[in-house]
Amino acid sequence: MKIFIDTADTAELEAAFATGLVDGVTTNPSLIAKSGRDFKEVTKEICSMTDGPVSAEVASTDYKIMVKEGRVLADLASNVVVKLPLTVDGLKACQDLTEDGINTNVTLCFTANQAWLAAKAGATYISPFIGRLDDLGMDGMELIGDIRALYDAHGYETEILAASIRSTAHVQDAAITGADVATIPPKVFNQLFGHPLTEKGLDAFVKDWASTGQSIL
Repeated sequence: MKIFIDTADTAELEAAFATGLVDGVTTNPSLIAKSGRDFKEVTKEICSMTDGPVSAEVASTDYKIMVKEGRVLADLASNVVVKLPLTVDGLKACQDLTEDGINTNVTLCFTANQAWLAAKAGATYISPFIGRLDDLGMDGMELIGDIRALYDAHGYETEILAASIRSTAHVQDAAITGADVATIPPKVFNQLFGHPLTEKGLDAFVKDWASTGQSIL
């Protein structure tokens, strides 16, 4: 499963990319707004930091305007993925942009039926929102499994991009359930590295080694 980082903060991205484990980035209007910077400027800067895909979202909800915005975004950098809402207009725009050879990420998916329609529209990625379903007392991970089964049964190549991830358990379960990608907030990404027993064990090893008075170098 690939790892994308869900942020528009370039400092957070720089730290994440330094691990060598990150494959791409997702952004949205809310994340861009938090940065307080120009949308296009931030998008181009993020795209220059990685060869991987960078999702940048359209602002309109109108089909024709979304197509125009998508083409503008795609011209910002070769690794831009145009993010579109899962609406009738959004899927129409997805079809047009796909025909133009532009990669797309259809977002705000909450049912397997929606994911099926996005795949038929040619979406490169589908973004089911796990956490938001969990908030309603539903099982967001069940949706990942349903989409995986549907896509495998019919040979769809659209990649499942698990989104709205709130915890390391979400990341683990998404990988086990068959998501192709998980887009992870920086805080959760950093938590993936840690465990109290890892820290305890390492402390013991360091102390034991120091007691020998030896050096590997």
